[in-house]
Amino acid sequence: MATTVRPGPSVEKPGVGRMLKTYLELAKLRIVTLLLFTTVTAMIVAAQGIPQLVVLLPTLIGGALSAMGASVLNQYLDRDLDAKMTRTARRPIPSGRVSPTNALLFGLALIVWSTLILWIFVNPLTALLALGGAIYYVIVYTALLKRNTVVNILIGGGAGAMPVLVGWAAVTGTLSYEALILFAIIFYWTPPHSWALALLVNADYTRANVPMMPVARGEDITRRQILLYAIQLVVISLLPVLFGFLGGIYLVAAVALGAGLLRASIILLRRCDGASARKTYKFSTAYLAFLFMAMIVDTLLLA
Repeated sequence: MATTVRPGPSVEKPGVGRMLKTYLELAKLRIVTLLLFTTVTAMIVAAQGIPQLVVLLPTLIGGALSAMGASVLNQYLDRDLDAKMTRTARRPIPSGRVSPTNALLFGLALIVWSTLILWIFVNPLTALLALGGAIYYVIVYTALLKRNTVVNILIGGGAGAMPVLVGWAAVTGTLSYEALILFAIIFYWTPPHSWALALLVNADYTRANVPMMPVARGEDITRRQILLYAIQLVVISLLPVLFGFLGGIYLVAAVALGAGLLRASIILLRRCDGASARKTYKFSTAYLAFLFMAMIVDTLLLA
């Protein structure tokens, strides 16, 4: 009697669309969008108007590829930590949707293409700044600081501020004090923004033994540090007006947004609860977006 052999369950291979979505998730497009927005803002301020498309487009493409590549390599190096934390366990590498080797090659390829595009179509300084920002984020912050010191965010924040230097250099071919002031705004914005998030996911960082401020110094000190850096940020945000390269529209926005950030930080210090930390984190995100939008509006209306 013949035996009927039933086929086993087939393993469905991921389609091209699903694979593309997974790799875009690996690239963290939401963060890349914010970085590109600060790049465009710096370009508009530097050009005192809309930059030429022959400069704007390759700068955005190269900047996006650099930021995406750095994000991918960050997740490659942090895959063991991500697997331990609830917030990050479903990322493409720890969830098994992308192999570490493929992520490494993908990230390196993105950064190489970024450097080539910016070097050829913009200028060498812009290419080197974008490459330096990627190295800063991947090597200095991710590999050296994040796991080893409580000042990881303080020093590592420079990586997120590099796009404004990239944008300024793309337009002018050089750097100036105006570009450094924009850099300082993002640099001092990073600690209160990141520490507010760290308060929300403190259990994750504790589980993964990452010495973020709430883990290493405690939540009370973290809340005081958030207020301290918010105060410094508000002061620094006024420098573009004091140095004369932004005007009244920006000043009104900087004062109003600064007051809102200080209010959120003071409430967080007094209430010491998760709801206040969440509001501070969300407001700090909106703060940077609207502050840089005010730079654009001020520049374009007064140009």
